Amino acid sequence: MGYAHVYAHEIMHRGRVPMEPVDFVPDWADRPRKAKFHPDAETLPLPTAQPDADAVARRPAAGFTLPLLSAMLRDSYGLTGRRLAVQANTDLAALPHYTQANWSRGTASGGGLYPVGIHWAAGPGGPLTPGLYHYAPHQQGLRRLLTGDVTGQVREALGSGAGAAAQATQYLVLSVKYWQNAFKYNSFSFHAVSMDVGALVQTWRLWAAQYGLRIDPVLWFDEERLARLLGVAPEEEGVFAVVPLTWEGGGAPAAGGSGPTADVAVRHRDVERSRRVLAFETLLRIHEATAGRAADRPEPGALDAAAALPPRGADPLPLPPPPAPPAATGRALRERRSSFGRFEASRPVAAEELAAALADCAATRYGTEAERPDGPPLTSLYAFVNHVEGIAPGAYAYDPAAHTLRPVKPGPPGPFLQRTYFLSNYNLEQAGAVFVPTVRTTAVLDSVGDRGYRLVGGTIGAVAQTFYTTAAAFGLGAGVALGFDNIAYIEELGLTGTDEAPLLIMLLGHERPRPADFRHEIA
Repeated sequence: MGYAHVYAHEIMHRGRVPMEPVDFVPDWADRPRKAKFHPDAETLPLPTAQPDADAVARRPAAGFTLPLLSAMLRDSYGLTGRRLAVQANTDLAALPHYTQANWSRGTASGGGLYPVGIHWAAGPGGPLTPGLYHYAPHQQGLRRLLTGDVTGQVREALGSGAGAAAQATQYLVLSVKYWQNAFKYNSFSFHAVSMDVGALVQTWRLWAAQYGLRIDPVLWFDEERLARLLGVAPEEEGVFAVVPLTWEGGGAPAAGGSGPTADVAVRHRDVERSRRVLAFETLLRIHEATAGRAADRPEPGALDAAAALPPRGADPLPLPPPPAPPAATGRALRERRSSFGRFEASRPVAAEELAAALADCAATRYGTEAERPDGPPLTSLYAFVNHVEGIAPGAYAYDPAAHTLRPVKPGPPGPFLQRTYFLSNYNLEQAGAVFVPTVRTTAVLDSVGDRGYRLVGGTIGAVAQTFYTTAAAFGLGAGVALGFDNIAYIEELGLTGTDEAPLLIMLLGHERPRPADFRHEIA
């Protein structure tokens, strides 16, 4: 049993047995930036025009182009607006100060910290000089870190079993600078950032699907080699995923491979804002345990043993067919936000809206090379219903095959939900429903090894991003939270004795009308 099993156990029990360091207090005055900063690197502006941004039906594309890639990056990790609405989160008093401004983005992130670094390994056949570029979300631009084709290095790091990913000439490489999250969440940060990567990838999957394009992340590769390419210390910045892009007119790599025959590395260095950077033993150990090696890539079907268990519960309650979303994906991403205390129970959620959110979340996959396209799902989905038209309050298990709810425990769940929530930024009873996705974490680790912990987090992060996007498309409020008693949820849902792990809670409902806000864009 690897260390990831130990870490997973500590994560599940942290509501009752605090993780080390138990006396940790974040130094907010010395916090890091919300993005990497390379002051000596040239920044190239990306196109700002958004192609048919609000169209529900779009013309299929033969592959990515620079305008499409720019729009996808902006809608996922770019800054789309400033958060100044009055809400119940603890950062409210700081938001008017520009140095502590909170900017909206299409992708959700734990604590709003956005620690994922997006690097574009641009090869031949693309619009830019081949090289390695870092996406700068605050400038909506690309910082050139290295000139020269490095896609050969990326392909070699992916290894011989990477399949179609080895035929690409353009790659997005996703890394996580741990301190950008750990300054706040310390040992818990690895759990949070694994979800952040999955949320970002799922945003891209939803966005690209509008144009008939695929996003298929690769999780198993020579992580140390890619860290050397990026010029980062592996223990400080993990490389979590490589995403090959189909490029319009890009073709295939040249025979014999392209790029340099010897490894090269970025010389530009990220300049850290924090004067004091701390190391956390638990974080270092889980990073080392889950570090990627191409040779460890699991065989197809290895995850079948970790598939979601059949839905349990009493006689099924049929749900109405999910309606089509009234808003396009791009618009939904730009309007996505966390509700933070603004839910109001006086207006219940429609059963059709609940059905759409359940169906979309249950259909979500991370889409990695370890998952068969027609393989069984890894996630199960439960719902605590508070205020939904035509559905009695209680806890339910969702059956995606039959599109039904199976009662697990009757009665209003509000007191349980609030009692087992650690923070004060949500009144869970006011939400229409609270979704709980679960994964058989230990079964995944037994099937594919410790690297599977990143897959577990990414899968749950992908579900959370789908949840946010669907809620925004239907004009509903949404919130996702990690600060709850995981073990209490296992007991309440009757999961004791199974290996199903509730890893986050997702709140859905209507917000109070006419909330106080500030229109910064017209100030």
